[in-house]
Amino acid sequence: MSPTDTLILIPARMASTRLPGKPLADVGGRPMIVEVARRSAAADIGKVVVATDDDGVRAAVEAAGFAVSMTRADHTTGSDRIFEALGRVDPAGQVTRIVNVQGDLPTIDPALIRAALDLLDDPAVDIGTLAAQITVDEERTNPNVVKAVGSEVAPGRLRALYFTRATAPFGEGPLFHHIGLYAYRRPALERFVTLPPSPLESREKLEQLRALEAGMRIDVAVVDTVPLGVDTPHDLEKARAILAAESRTTL
Repeated sequence: MSPTDTLILIPARMASTRLPGKPLADVGGRPMIVEVARRSAAADIGKVVVATDDDGVRAAVEAAGFAVSMTRADHTTGSDRIFEALGRVDPAGQVTRIVNVQGDLPTIDPALIRAALDLLDDPAVDIGTLAAQITVDEERTNPNVVKAVGSEVAPGRLRALYFTRATAPFGEGPLFHHIGLYAYRRPALERFVTLPPSPLESREKLEQLRALEAGMRIDVAVVDTVPLGVDTPHDLEKARAILAAESRTTL
């Protein structure tokens, strides 16, 4: 595949309940959404487009030199938003692989984005995603830490069997913290957004279970670190500290 076959889409909305205006929050001297776009571009796998319904986000992203697709304001999920953006950006269907990078991951390592996409090199895989082994004991029972449960198909690679907020699987052995970054084949994304919410998705409040219940194959690359997701003011301060430390090491 060439870079023209792949599109990185970053959904961004301003209406976060815990951190209003999150995409434009300053991190390292830039709006958060711009920092995510910069890191996505550094993955060097394809064009980066921010999908948003907010004019302030559009202005900030375009001022930084990145592309924007304006979408409807009534989307309930990032998947729906990026699907609308895909149709606007590539109506001819030349893009065959789409990577959905969440707009609140300002410390994401570009290598993680590439790792998710590499899973699609196997033609049997519909969706690629990421997980890291849990090393902090309290995360094993924390329902906010989603666990990926799967069968190893190669070193550092799982075929997903389930995702859950519970502590699973039972017994001795590693648990894996799911990272909500997805690489889709275009037909898989098209199918996914047309499916109704599934019973397990509704019960666990985990959108990816819709794909598993529909028989779609999700593979998981096991990576070393979990990127910081910014959901609260405390997370924002942590992200600023991480980026400040990174800046000092590169001077």
